Amino acid sequence: MRAFAFALAASLALAGAAEAAPRRVASLNLCTDELLLLLAAPEQIVSVTHLAQSRAETPLWRQARRYRRNDGSLLSAVALRPDLVLTMGGGARDRAGIAQRLGITVIDLPFPQSLDDVETGVRQVAEALGRPRARDRVLKRLAALRRSRPPVSADTIWLGGGGRSVTADGLEAQWMALAGFRQRALRGDRVGLEQLLARPPAVLLRSDYRSGQYSGAQRWLSHPLAKGTGRSRTIPTDGRRWTCMGPLMIDEIIRLREQRR
Repeated sequence: MRAFAFALAASLALAGAAEAAPRRVASLNLCTDELLLLLAAPEQIVSVTHLAQSRAETPLWRQARRYRRNDGSLLSAVALRPDLVLTMGGGARDRAGIAQRLGITVIDLPFPQSLDDVETGVRQVAEALGRPRARDRVLKRLAALRRSRPPVSADTIWLGGGGRSVTADGLEAQWMALAGFRQRALRGDRVGLEQLLARPPAVLLRSDYRSGQYSGAQRWLSHPLAKGTGRSRTIPTDGRRWTCMGPLMIDEIIRLREQRR
């Protein structure tokens, strides 16, 4: 009887959560697009940004193209009658005021600065969506990565177009550490070709973000020194996943662990 009562209570709780969950959700930011696409039930999603539908911006572009797109403004999504709007990065006070008058709930997430922040964002969005199982699935995978972090970290420079790199203690570096890479501290978070020649890292982690695009940044990356010297091991990484540095990084870290061996 106790087991039956417990099961009944659990089922009623899940039913209540489902009934209270938003039915029409729109996202106005690429990073919340990704969270929405990963965590929501397909029938909950009414709109994502045009960036989410671009192959150059996110691995989820095919999934995103199933939904109406918006330009990142509340005005472009309000005609779809969302009851919940997700966005990120602040600056949405006026937007929130308008949404409130229209009866729309707005969740404005801060940009994550740490892995703990990534977990908090997943929890907040999943709970707002009434999707505890989706939340648990993502957080369990991230927790497993954190528990199995490699004990040795290789001296690494994350390299993007024009010599752009990342901070040695930022979120990018925290993800890198889960794959066994230690981001080298660089002045201005940039590296020059001369530095790569004089003091090459053990690993050059090259972002492939917009690699097919003709630009000054991509021309810089085409220089032989930017492709790595004989003293560096060059490993490509999916630059699209580093834009938001959210849960999409989990699969990339698993892949990079394999590449590092």
